[in-house]
Amino acid sequence: MAERAEGLEQPGQVRGMSGQRGWVLGELAEAVLGVEVAHPVRVAVDGCSAAGKTTLADELAQVLQARTDRAIIRIGIDYFKRAYELRTAYPGDSPESYYLDSWDNDAIRERLLLPLGPGGDRRYVVALRDSSSRTVLDLPVQFAAPDAVVLVDGAFLQRPELLDLWDLRIYVHVGFDVVLRRGIARDQAWMDSAEDAERRYLSKYIPGERLYVDQVRPRERAQLVVDNEDPARPVLTRRSGEPGGLRP
Repeated sequence: MAERAEGLEQPGQVRGMSGQRGWVLGELAEAVLGVEVAHPVRVAVDGCSAAGKTTLADELAQVLQARTDRAIIRIGIDYFKRAYELRTAYPGDSPESYYLDSWDNDAIRERLLLPLGPGGDRRYVVALRDSSSRTVLDLPVQFAAPDAVVLVDGAFLQRPELLDLWDLRIYVHVGFDVVLRRGIARDQAWMDSAEDAERRYLSKYIPGERLYVDQVRPRERAQLVVDNEDPARPVLTRRSGEPGGLRP
């Protein structure tokens, strides 16, 4: 939720980053800086659970900050979730509740993306609630410079309510077998056990994300796709790109 990427020991470097991943980050940075609009550039870093969206967006923010004097604003869409007591449209453990009822898409539009877009006043908020979505955050309204870059990571960012409000869409792809494996490893502590994490992923999160993938086809709608199954050697493709992806 940091507003700007700061603290690089050596400008232009992401700590420990080289080779294929470093090249991909450089290509993504060039694509972001190449977007020409008369308002802040709104960049979606979309993907399923445990795809590596947040890590990629954080690294990309560092590369961008090293290459430009423009403000780099980092926002996590999970800070725009609806309160649990307001998620009443579907049973709480259902895939539909996760996909269709967990995020406050009206607030994402009205308090973040529209103000930063054409004709907007550039006044936005970085969060509505804490990461648990239980506590309301009374944060001040921010004011973005007209040439700012806004990097937003999260799930379901290309759903119909939001699709046309992005100036650049990046989709971080991994298979659902990878989602399951990484999700269990990452979330078993707060979900009480690996077995409980596996159950939730198989009954709620992955089916909800399958709904999104099947209905929206986000990989096809994104201008840039990062295959992140091997984080050390991600593969970058463009929507009209070459078979097998771009290569350094």
